[in-house]
Amino acid sequence: MKHSTLKTKIFLDSGDPQETKEAIKLLGFLDGQTTNPTLIAKSPEAQKRLSEGKKFTKDEALTLYRQTVREISSLIPNGFISVEVYADKNTGYEEMLKQAREMFVWIPNAHIKFPTTKEGLRAANIATKEGFRVNMTLVFTQEQAVAVHGATLGATKGNVFISPFVGRLDDRGEYGMDLVENILKMYGSANSHVEVLTASVRSIDHFTEAIRLGSDIITAPLKP
Repeated sequence: MKHSTLKTKIFLDSGDPQETKEAIKLLGFLDGQTTNPTLIAKSPEAQKRLSEGKKFTKDEALTLYRQTVREISSLIPNGFISVEVYADKNTGYEEMLKQAREMFVWIPNAHIKFPTTKEGLRAANIATKEGFRVNMTLVFTQEQAVAVHGATLGATKGNVFISPFVGRLDDRGEYGMDLVENILKMYGSANSHVEVLTASVRSIDHFTEAIRLGSDIITAPLKP
């Protein structure tokens, strides 16, 4: 499979710059990388500190995230790096935006990851109007995909990704790739500006099926 003939962009799902280097060596390229706080916590640097019994303060965790993202960006300067805000079910859109405005200037090629919740969509609506690139994550339904399209209307193609979580849907007894297929058809008929990023990839079948369906992007871990 040659990169020049592959229409689907390939991202690495990892918070470890060493894995970025390995993936580039293995494939000969990388189009981008998706990160989140959990992946950063699994990185060798974070694990070493935790194994020594040293916990991270909020500021220290944010500093590690920033340093890691900057290293990854330097390895894929022409790629797209997703950086996720710290949010739970109680986090309001204003707090998400506060984080997003700080994170977006960490690197020149950032997409800010917001959860596809009511508050996350509200944050994305404002962020895209401010010119931010976003990646709407934790997507499990077509209704969420409709909401992402509506919340980010006016954004330029390439500035908005949506991440359906196929592996987690499989865990629930559903077939996650059906959601990817349905979103692609829906966005295609609407000539949507939103690009589909197949996420939570657990197998080579997920990977090859996403390519067959024409997913704009796939993000996958280096190892199963």
